[in-house]
Amino acid sequence: MVRYKTSEAHASENAALVRAVFDELRSRAPEGIRYASYRLADGVTFVHIATLERPDANPLALLPSFKAFQEKIKDRCIEPPVVTELSVVGAYPS
Repeated sequence: MVRYKTSEAHASENAALVRAVFDELRSRAPEGIRYASYRLADGVTFVHIATLERPDANPLALLPSFKAFQEKIKDRCIEPPVVTELSVVGAYPS
């Protein structure tokens, strides 16, 4: 899980970059990943959750849209991305 907060001025740009990643994921349909992104009610906090079949093979890293999203992430953020490892307790659908 990755959580960060953008400035208000960059929140819409960030959301557009995230949508571009999902557009490319849908068109390429890579195997081995479940991915979701959320924008919290404050409008500037984003949470991304990725579940990888193989942690050493992240299909996101190969996408041009994901590279574009990551390129200036620090410039868009007022709170930098924080990565938190999660362990599944339960999931539906599995």
